[in-house]
Amino acid sequence: MMDWTDRHCRSFHRALSRHTWLYTEMVTTGALIHGDVARHLAFTADEAPVALQLGGSEPDDLARSAKLGEQWGYDEINLNCGCPSERVQRGAFGACLMNEPTLVADCVKAMRDVVSVPVTVKHRIGVDAVEDYSFVRDFVGTIADAGCDVFIVHARNAILKGLSPKENREIPPLKYDYAYQLKRDFPHLEIILNGGVKTLDEVDTHLQHIDGVMLGREAYHNPYVLADVDARFYGASSEALTREQAEAKLIEYCAKEVARGTPLGSITRHALGLYRGVAGARGWRRVLSDNKKLATGDLAIFDEARQYLRESAEMCE
Repeated sequence: MMDWTDRHCRSFHRALSRHTWLYTEMVTTGALIHGDVARHLAFTADEAPVALQLGGSEPDDLARSAKLGEQWGYDEINLNCGCPSERVQRGAFGACLMNEPTLVADCVKAMRDVVSVPVTVKHRIGVDAVEDYSFVRDFVGTIADAGCDVFIVHARNAILKGLSPKENREIPPLKYDYAYQLKRDFPHLEIILNGGVKTLDEVDTHLQHIDGVMLGREAYHNPYVLADVDARFYGASSEALTREQAEAKLIEYCAKEVARGTPLGSITRHALGLYRGVAGARGWRRVLSDNKKLATGDLAIFDEARQYLRESAEMCE
């Protein structure tokens, strides 16, 4: 989710769900050690709980980065062993780390030695042509021995050569049974499923076999799916926000951020799916994607966008 789940995205998602655990985009150790730490790690307390996802393969660098994450207030440090992009591979981290479980174990131990928050791992079920379940079973077992007890399992193989990151999210077949088997083989570990889940009914089905479900691109492209999560899975008694109420909170957030100098389009781009499936949504999205209008920072753009929803609703009456 690089360039997607930034602080603006997370703030919007948090308005829809108070209890869902949110994850940052992957931040490389190099960006933290040699770059602008505040730019990568600053977030608001309203976003919590938030996990910092790190990309790296050097235990010392990961330990330094994890420590920074804890100091900045993150509730979990997550090591990415699932990203298949060539850029990440050139840095010798991401999914290619699944071929080096001992190194990953060293990385996990190094981080756990310097932070008190949980250290978790996100990974695939195999790499390239390796299809045997024993590969991911042995990977998880090795990392668990280093003290990791939470694994987020993207239930597809990572094809390191020949497929783009987008194709890696669509072409390798989903094998949910591998994640289910991991839970049976390691009942003491927390196994969280990721990959291809689109509805809360599907989440319910998976939760009969594993401990949790991570929604990625569905939550981004169809954020209103999060609105019923708190009541359905966390026992919240408050009613879910309507789309209109969520938009009102978004506008309130935009007003504060624009006053601080944040470009309006940096925020609205994360909310374009709010009215997905609603009549008039295409017009609403089109207005909120107009770079010339967004550049003015004028929040009246929301009134113009909402006109498409109103007109479509009137036509349906």
